[in-house]
Amino acid sequence: MTSAFTDALAWLTVGLFAAAVAYDWYEGERGRGRARYLAAASWVVFGVFWAALFPHFAFEQRSFIEGALSFAALPACLYAAYLLVDGRETLFLLSRAVAIMGLIYLPFTMITPAKHLLIETVAAQGAFVMDAMGYEFEVINHGREIQGTYLFVHPTKGEFTTNVLLACTGLGSMAIFGGLIGAVRAPLGRKLRALAIAIPVIWGLNLVRVVFITLAFSFQWFQIFVDPISGLVGYQNPNMVSYFISDRVLAQSLSVVALVGIAWAVAREVPELLTVAEDVLYIATGDDYDLHDAVGTDRPVRADGNGEKR
Repeated sequence: MTSAFTDALAWLTVGLFAAAVAYDWYEGERGRGRARYLAAASWVVFGVFWAALFPHFAFEQRSFIEGALSFAALPACLYAAYLLVDGRETLFLLSRAVAIMGLIYLPFTMITPAKHLLIETVAAQGAFVMDAMGYEFEVINHGREIQGTYLFVHPTKGEFTTNVLLACTGLGSMAIFGGLIGAVRAPLGRKLRALAIAIPVIWGLNLVRVVFITLAFSFQWFQIFVDPISGLVGYQNPNMVSYFISDRVLAQSLSVVALVGIAWAVAREVPELLTVAEDVLYIATGDDYDLHDAVGTDRPVRADGNGEKR
Protein backbone atom coordinates (compact mmCIF):
# COMPACT_ATOMS: atom_id res chain seq x y z
CA MET A 1 0.00 0.00 0.00
CA THR A 2 1.04 3.57 -0.52
CA SER A 3 1.77 5.56 2.62
CA ALA A 4 0.72 8.86 4.12
CA PHE A 5 4.18 10.09 3.10
CA THR A 6 3.69 9.33 -0.59
CA ASP A 7 0.14 10.74 -0.46
CA ALA A 8 1.52 13.97 1.01
CA LEU A 9 4.26 14.06 -1.64
CA ALA A 10 1.65 13.63 -4.37
CA TRP A 11 -0.39 16.59 -3.14
CA LEU A 12 2.75 18.67 -2.62
CA THR A 13 3.89 17.90 -6.16
CA VAL A 14 0.56 18.85 -7.71
CA GLY A 15 0.39 22.00 -5.59
CA LEU A 16 3.89 23.08 -6.63
CA PHE A 17 3.21 22.43 -10.32
CA ALA A 18 -0.09 24.33 -10.12
CA ALA A 19 1.62 27.24 -8.35
CA ALA A 20 4.39 27.35 -10.97
CA VAL A 21 1.87 27.32 -13.81
CA ALA A 22 -0.26 30.01 -12.13
CA TYR A 23 2.81 32.17 -11.50
CA ASP A 24 3.94 31.78 -15.10
CA TRP A 25 0.48 32.77 -16.35
CA TYR A 26 0.23 35.74 -13.98
CA GLU A 27 3.68 37.18 -14.60
CA GLY A 28 4.03 36.26 -18.27
CA GLU A 29 7.45 36.83 -19.78
CA ARG A 30 8.54 39.01 -16.82
CA GLY A 31 8.05 36.22 -14.31
CA ARG A 32 8.99 33.19 -16.38
CA GLY A 33 12.48 33.12 -14.91
CA ARG A 34 11.14 32.84 -11.37
CA ALA A 35 8.35 30.47 -12.40
CA ARG A 36 11.00 28.31 -14.06
CA TYR A 37 12.74 27.73 -10.73
CA LEU A 38 9.45 26.89 -9.03
CA ALA A 39 8.60 24.43 -11.79
CA ALA A 40 12.08 22.91 -11.51
CA ALA A 41 11.55 22.42 -7.77
CA SER A 42 8.25 20.72 -8.62
CA TRP A 43 10.07 18.23 -10.83
CA VAL A 44 12.55 17.46 -8.06
CA VAL A 45 9.73 16.69 -5.63
CA PHE A 46 7.98 14.66 -8.34
CA GLY A 47 11.12 12.57 -8.73
CA VAL A 48 11.30 11.97 -4.97
CA PHE A 49 7.64 10.90 -5.07
CA TRP A 50 8.36 8.22 -7.68
CA ALA A 51 11.48 7.07 -5.86
CA ALA A 52 9.39 6.64 -2.70
CA LEU A 53 6.94 4.48 -4.67
CA PHE A 54 9.66 2.20 -6.05
CA PRO A 55 9.53 -0.29 -3.14
CA HIS A 56 5.73 -0.47 -3.43
CA PHE A 57 5.80 -1.31 -7.14
CA ALA A 58 8.91 -3.49 -7.14
CA PHE A 59 8.48 -5.48 -3.92
CA GLU A 60 4.85 -5.26 -2.82
CA GLN A 61 3.17 -5.28 -6.23
CA ARG A 62 5.98 -7.34 -7.79
CA SER A 63 5.64 -5.36 -11.00
CA PHE A 64 8.86 -5.25 -12.98
CA ILE A 65 7.49 -2.72 -15.46
CA GLU A 66 6.10 -0.27 -12.89
CA GLY A 67 9.12 -0.81 -10.68
CA ALA A 68 11.54 -0.04 -13.51
CA LEU A 69 9.56 3.05 -14.55
CA SER A 70 9.40 4.41 -11.00
CA PHE A 71 13.13 3.74 -10.57
CA ALA A 72 13.93 5.61 -13.80
CA ALA A 73 11.58 8.48 -12.93
CA LEU A 74 13.91 10.07 -10.35
CA PRO A 75 16.82 10.79 -12.72
CA ALA A 76 14.37 11.72 -15.48
CA CYS A 77 12.62 14.26 -13.24
CA LEU A 78 15.94 15.68 -12.02
CA TYR A 79 17.02 16.08 -15.64
CA ALA A 80 13.74 17.81 -16.46
CA ALA A 81 14.37 20.21 -13.57
CA TYR A 82 17.84 20.95 -14.92
CA LEU A 83 16.49 21.53 -18.44
CA LEU A 84 13.89 23.97 -17.11
CA VAL A 85 16.51 25.97 -15.24
CA ASP A 86 18.67 25.84 -18.37
CA GLY A 87 15.90 27.47 -20.39
CA ARG A 88 13.86 24.69 -22.07
CA GLU A 89 10.55 26.50 -21.76
CA THR A 90 8.49 23.90 -23.62
CA LEU A 91 8.62 21.88 -20.38
CA PHE A 92 6.08 24.33 -18.94
CA LEU A 93 3.51 22.50 -21.09
CA LEU A 94 4.41 19.16 -19.51
CA SER A 95 4.38 20.83 -16.08
CA ARG A 96 0.83 22.08 -16.72
CA ALA A 97 -0.16 18.59 -17.77
CA VAL A 98 1.19 17.00 -14.58
CA ALA A 99 -0.73 19.52 -12.46
CA ILE A 100 -4.00 18.74 -14.26
CA MET A 101 -3.36 14.98 -14.11
CA GLY A 102 -3.00 15.21 -10.36
CA LEU A 103 -6.13 17.30 -9.96
CA ILE A 104 -8.08 14.66 -11.90
CA TYR A 105 -6.65 11.61 -10.14
CA LEU A 106 -6.02 12.58 -6.52
CA PRO A 107 -9.61 13.50 -5.52
CA PHE A 108 -10.65 9.91 -6.20
CA THR A 109 -8.11 8.75 -3.62
CA MET A 110 -9.57 11.13 -1.02
CA ILE A 111 -13.33 11.19 -1.74
CA THR A 112 -14.52 7.75 -0.66
CA PRO A 113 -17.98 7.76 -2.36
CA ALA A 114 -16.42 8.71 -5.71
CA LYS A 115 -13.76 6.02 -5.35
CA HIS A 116 -16.31 3.35 -4.44
CA LEU A 117 -18.63 4.36 -7.28
CA LEU A 118 -15.84 4.11 -9.87
CA ILE A 119 -14.67 0.71 -8.60
CA GLU A 120 -18.18 -0.73 -8.42
CA THR A 121 -19.02 0.57 -11.91
CA VAL A 122 -16.00 -1.19 -13.42
CA ALA A 123 -16.72 -4.35 -11.39
CA ALA A 124 -20.35 -4.39 -12.49
CA GLN A 125 -19.47 -3.96 -16.15
CA GLY A 126 -16.82 -6.66 -15.93
CA ALA A 127 -19.39 -8.94 -14.32
CA PHE A 128 -21.83 -8.19 -17.16
CA VAL A 129 -19.21 -9.20 -19.75
CA MET A 130 -18.24 -12.43 -17.99
CA ASP A 131 -21.88 -13.32 -17.38
CA ALA A 132 -22.59 -12.81 -21.09
CA MET A 133 -19.67 -15.15 -21.84
CA GLY A 134 -21.38 -17.86 -19.79
CA TYR A 135 -19.16 -17.98 -16.72
CA GLU A 136 -20.56 -18.73 -13.28
CA PHE A 137 -19.28 -16.58 -10.40
CA GLU A 138 -20.32 -14.18 -7.66
CA VAL A 139 -19.57 -10.51 -7.04
CA ILE A 140 -18.93 -10.01 -3.33
CA ASN A 141 -17.55 -7.36 -0.99
CA HIS A 142 -13.79 -7.26 -0.60
CA GLY A 143 -13.63 -6.08 2.99
CA ARG A 144 -14.37 -2.38 2.56
CA GLU A 145 -18.08 -2.56 1.72
CA ILE A 146 -17.30 -2.34 -1.98
CA GLN A 147 -19.04 -4.72 -4.36
CA GLY A 148 -15.83 -5.25 -6.27
CA THR A 149 -14.57 -8.81 -5.81
CA TYR A 150 -15.12 -11.68 -8.25
CA LEU A 151 -15.45 -15.11 -6.63
CA PHE A 152 -14.86 -18.09 -8.92
CA VAL A 153 -14.77 -21.77 -7.96
CA HIS A 154 -12.07 -23.68 -9.86
CA PRO A 155 -13.12 -27.27 -10.68
CA THR A 156 -10.11 -28.76 -8.89
CA LYS A 157 -8.31 -26.00 -6.98
CA GLY A 158 -11.12 -24.39 -5.00
CA GLU A 159 -12.08 -20.72 -4.67
CA PHE A 160 -10.31 -17.82 -6.39
CA THR A 161 -11.05 -14.17 -5.64
CA THR A 162 -9.97 -11.17 -7.71
CA ASN A 163 -10.36 -7.65 -6.31
CA VAL A 164 -11.12 -4.62 -8.47
CA LEU A 165 -9.16 -1.71 -6.98
CA LEU A 166 -8.83 1.94 -7.95
CA ALA A 167 -5.73 1.04 -9.98
CA CYS A 168 -7.93 -1.37 -11.99
CA THR A 169 -10.35 1.30 -13.20
CA GLY A 170 -8.18 2.93 -15.88
CA LEU A 171 -8.35 6.22 -13.97
CA GLY A 172 -4.59 6.70 -14.13
CA SER A 173 -4.49 6.46 -17.92
CA MET A 174 -7.55 8.68 -18.29
CA ALA A 175 -5.96 11.25 -15.99
CA ILE A 176 -2.80 11.23 -18.12
CA PHE A 177 -4.68 12.02 -21.31
CA GLY A 178 -7.03 14.42 -19.56
CA GLY A 179 -4.02 16.29 -18.22
CA LEU A 180 -2.20 16.36 -21.54
CA ILE A 181 -5.24 17.47 -23.53
CA GLY A 182 -6.23 20.02 -20.91
CA ALA A 183 -2.72 21.50 -20.81
CA VAL A 184 -2.30 22.34 -24.48
CA ARG A 185 -3.50 25.59 -26.00
CA ALA A 186 -5.85 24.39 -28.72
CA PRO A 187 -9.46 25.04 -29.78
CA LEU A 188 -12.01 23.51 -27.42
CA GLY A 189 -13.64 21.52 -30.22
CA ARG A 190 -10.42 19.68 -31.03
CA LYS A 191 -9.78 19.02 -27.34
CA LEU A 192 -13.25 17.53 -26.92
CA ARG A 193 -12.76 15.32 -29.97
CA ALA A 194 -9.43 14.13 -28.56
CA LEU A 195 -11.09 13.28 -25.25
CA ALA A 196 -13.86 11.48 -27.14
CA ILE A 197 -11.16 9.29 -28.69
CA ALA A 198 -9.06 8.65 -25.60
CA ILE A 199 -11.55 8.11 -22.76
CA PRO A 200 -13.89 5.51 -24.34
CA VAL A 201 -10.95 3.55 -25.77
CA ILE A 202 -9.15 3.50 -22.42
CA TRP A 203 -12.34 2.49 -20.61
CA GLY A 204 -13.07 -0.32 -23.06
CA LEU A 205 -9.52 -1.69 -23.12
CA ASN A 206 -9.33 -1.53 -19.33
CA LEU A 207 -12.55 -3.54 -19.08
CA VAL A 208 -11.02 -6.17 -21.37
CA ARG A 209 -7.94 -6.16 -19.12
CA VAL A 210 -9.98 -6.70 -15.93
CA VAL A 211 -11.93 -9.57 -17.48
CA PHE A 212 -8.80 -11.19 -18.93
CA ILE A 213 -6.83 -11.09 -15.67
CA THR A 214 -9.79 -12.36 -13.65
CA LEU A 215 -10.40 -15.33 -15.93
CA ALA A 216 -6.71 -16.13 -16.37
CA PHE A 217 -6.18 -16.22 -12.61
CA SER A 218 -9.44 -17.95 -11.71
CA PHE A 219 -8.96 -20.74 -14.27
CA GLN A 220 -5.16 -20.91 -13.93
CA TRP A 221 -4.44 -20.35 -17.62
CA PHE A 222 -0.74 -19.59 -17.27
CA GLN A 223 0.66 -22.12 -14.82
CA ILE A 224 4.00 -22.40 -16.62
CA PHE A 225 7.50 -22.32 -15.12
CA VAL A 226 5.74 -22.27 -11.76
CA ASP A 227 8.72 -22.98 -9.53
CA PRO A 228 11.18 -20.56 -11.21
CA ILE A 229 8.64 -17.72 -11.34
CA SER A 230 7.46 -18.31 -7.76
CA GLY A 231 11.05 -18.28 -6.57
CA LEU A 232 11.95 -15.17 -8.59
CA VAL A 233 8.91 -13.14 -7.56
CA GLY A 234 8.60 -14.52 -4.05
CA TYR A 235 5.13 -16.07 -4.21
CA GLN A 236 4.30 -18.55 -1.46
CA ASN A 237 1.16 -19.59 -3.35
CA PRO A 238 2.09 -21.16 -6.72
CA ASN A 239 -1.40 -20.40 -8.06
CA MET A 240 -0.36 -16.72 -8.21
CA VAL A 241 1.83 -17.44 -11.24
CA SER A 242 -1.17 -17.17 -13.57
CA TYR A 243 -2.00 -13.80 -12.01
CA PHE A 244 1.59 -12.62 -12.37
CA ILE A 245 1.85 -13.58 -16.03
CA SER A 246 -1.58 -12.29 -17.02
CA ASP A 247 -1.31 -8.97 -15.16
CA ARG A 248 2.30 -8.04 -14.49
CA VAL A 249 3.67 -9.40 -17.77
CA LEU A 250 1.01 -9.54 -20.50
CA ALA A 251 -1.53 -6.88 -19.47
CA GLN A 252 1.00 -4.27 -18.38
CA SER A 253 3.16 -4.78 -21.48
CA LEU A 254 0.17 -4.50 -23.80
CA SER A 255 -1.04 -1.45 -21.85
CA VAL A 256 2.16 0.39 -22.78
CA VAL A 257 1.61 -0.46 -26.45
CA ALA A 258 -2.05 0.61 -26.23
CA LEU A 259 -1.18 3.94 -24.60
CA VAL A 260 1.33 4.70 -27.37
CA GLY A 261 -1.34 3.93 -29.97
CA ILE A 262 -3.92 6.10 -28.21
CA ALA A 263 -1.38 8.92 -27.90
CA TRP A 264 -0.74 8.77 -31.64
CA ALA A 265 -4.47 8.90 -32.43
CA VAL A 266 -4.99 11.81 -30.02
CA ALA A 267 -1.99 13.70 -31.39
CA ARG A 268 -3.48 13.57 -34.87
CA GLU A 269 -6.45 15.50 -33.46
CA VAL A 270 -4.39 17.75 -31.15
CA PRO A 271 -0.89 18.00 -32.71
CA GLU A 272 0.09 20.47 -29.99
CA LEU A 273 0.71 17.37 -27.85
CA LEU A 274 3.71 16.52 -30.03
CA THR A 275 5.66 19.17 -28.11
CA VAL A 276 5.26 17.02 -25.00
CA ALA A 277 6.41 13.92 -26.89
CA GLU A 278 9.46 15.82 -28.14
CA ASP A 279 10.37 16.83 -24.59
CA VAL A 280 9.93 13.28 -23.29
CA LEU A 281 12.14 11.95 -26.07
CA TYR A 282 14.75 14.59 -25.32
CA ILE A 283 14.78 13.68 -21.62
CA ALA A 284 15.10 9.99 -22.53
CA THR A 285 17.70 10.26 -25.28
CA GLY A 286 19.34 13.70 -25.06
CA ASP A 287 18.51 14.33 -28.74
CA ASP A 288 16.01 16.78 -30.23
CA TYR A 289 13.27 15.40 -32.49
CA ASP A 290 10.93 17.43 -34.67
CA LEU A 291 7.76 15.37 -34.57
CA HIS A 292 5.73 18.29 -35.91
CA ASP A 293 7.76 18.20 -39.11
CA ALA A 294 7.49 14.40 -39.25
CA VAL A 295 3.68 14.49 -39.27
CA GLY A 296 3.42 17.72 -41.27
CA THR A 297 2.02 20.06 -38.59
CA ASP A 298 3.11 23.54 -37.54
CA ARG A 299 4.81 24.16 -34.21
CA PRO A 300 2.45 25.82 -31.67
CA VAL A 301 2.50 29.61 -31.44
CA ARG A 302 2.32 31.36 -28.06
CA ALA A 303 0.05 34.31 -27.42
CA ASP A 304 2.98 36.69 -27.90
CA GLY A 305 3.34 35.48 -31.49
CA ASN A 306 6.53 33.49 -30.96
CA GLY A 307 6.87 29.76 -31.32
CA GLU A 308 7.40 27.69 -28.19
CA LYS A 309 10.99 28.13 -27.13
CA ARG A 310 13.32 25.31 -26.31
